[in-house]
Amino acid sequence: MSDLNSSVDTSAASASAYPEPGSLNLPSVDQEIQQFWEEHKVFERSITEREGAEPFVFFEGPPSANGLPGIHHVISRSIKDLF
Repeated sequence: MSDLNSSVDTSAASASAYPEPGSLNLPSVDQEIQQFWEEHKVFERSITEREGAEPFVFFEGPPSANGLPGIHHVISRSIKDLF
């Protein structure tokens, strides 16, 4: 898997601890992540490694009806479910 940060413009990174992408090809990032998950059997391992453990349940439905969730949706719902 190639480095996902390779598509991030880091020219201003020294001015910020959190560089913003200059140009980000989300479909390409999605394909890279999916390939990584398939090669490393991430989903399958997430099932087998928790076999017999107490179920972990998210108490929230889809974060939006018209698009993919943003990181702020994931973070807020994860925090809510963990605490």
